[in-house]
Amino acid sequence: MQSKRLCQLAVDALEDLKAVDIVRLDVRKLSDFTDYMIIASGRSSRQVAALAENVVTKAKQAGEAPLGVEGLRSGEWVLVDLCDVVVHVMQPEVREFYQLEKLWSSRDIVDEQSPRGAAS
Repeated sequence: MQSKRLCQLAVDALEDLKAVDIVRLDVRKLSDFTDYMIIASGRSSRQVAALAENVVTKAKQAGEAPLGVEGLRSGEWVLVDLCDVVVHVMQPEVREFYQLEKLWSSRDIVDEQSPRGAAS
């Protein structure tokens, strides 16, 4: 699956379960291990885990099995590695502390909280 389509699939999976503050970062110029990074928040550890599990489920249904999933037990920060797309789902406090958007440079943000199906 093309990385841009996989990125949209992950965003759709997050939106399905009401993720908050979804941000897609195009990191192709900054990274050789992935094309896109998605950062989203959940309101509780249960929602964070459910959001990540939904991304995994939707990716598997599309024939894209994750390379790895880390952090499901704690539900504070779950990372889903889909190779060309890396998804970070965090509780707001954790997200604010690590500020991944700043780490990966805000000038490369594709979009923030884009409507479903919007072209980017």
